[in-house]
Amino acid sequence: MSAKWYTNGKGNNVKVLVCDSYETLSKKAAGILAGIVNVKPNAVLGLATGSSPVGTYKELIKLCEAGLLDFSQVRTYNLDEYYPIDPENDQSYHYFMNVNLFDFVNIDKANVHVPDGNAPDMNKACEDYEAMLDEIGGVDIQVLGIGGNGHIGFNEPADVFVGPTHIVELTESTIQANSRFFEKIEDVPTKAISMGVGSIMKAKKILLVANGAGKAKAIADTLEGPITPQVPASILQLHHDVTIIIDEAAAAGLKEYHA
Repeated sequence: MSAKWYTNGKGNNVKVLVCDSYETLSKKAAGILAGIVNVKPNAVLGLATGSSPVGTYKELIKLCEAGLLDFSQVRTYNLDEYYPIDPENDQSYHYFMNVNLFDFVNIDKANVHVPDGNAPDMNKACEDYEAMLDEIGGVDIQVLGIGGNGHIGFNEPADVFVGPTHIVELTESTIQANSRFFEKIEDVPTKAISMGVGSIMKAKKILLVANGAGKAKAIADTLEGPITPQVPASILQLHHDVTIIIDEAAAAGLKEYHA
C-alpha cells in the first residue's frame, strides 16, 4: 500500500495524494474522516454518492465495527438528490447512503440530512436546505466525487457558477452516465436538487476522491487548468483546505505529476 503527494505548483491550498490502488485511496480517505470524528465526536460531515466514495464508506464501516469509530453524535448533509424521486426508491441517493453507510454504523437517522427529492415545492426545498447549511456554519468536511465532465455534486459545466442549493437540469452526458443504475434510460430523472458551488465552498475542509482513467481529464482540468464554470471542480483551487485523493489512473493526465 503506497501513496505519494503531488502539488499542482500553483501555490494554493490543494493537496493531492496519488495512491497505488482504489483500496489504498479508500483507506486514506476513511482515515481522514475518522480522524475528524475522533477529534470532534459531533462532527458535521458533508457526504457524496457515486462509485468513488463507496470504498471509503466500507472502510468507515469496518472502523465502526472494530469499535474504533463512533457515529452516535455525527450529523451528515448530503450533496444532492434526484428530483422527483421517493427516498425509498432504490435509485434515490437517500437509499444509496443507507445501504452503503448509514445502515451499518451507529448513526442517529434523525441526524441524517439529504435534499428532499419528493418535495411538493422544489424551490422551497432548496431554500430550506441552504438555510440548514447556513445555520450550522458549513460542514466540518465535505466529501466530493467528480464527474467525467468536472461536475461536483450536480453542478454541471455552465457559463456561470451557481452559489446556493438549487434545481439542476441534468446534462445528457450525466443522464447517460447514470443510466447504468436504472432499468432503462427513460427512468433516469432529468433534474436534481444540488448544493451549489457556494454551498460546497462553505465547508471547513474538502475531501475529493476519484479513481479510474475516466476521471483523468477532469482531474487535470481541475488542478492544472484555469478556474472556470465549464469545469465546476476548478473552483476548488480557491478553497483554503482541499485534499484530493486519487489513484494512478486518475492522475494520468497531470502534466506536473509526470514531469
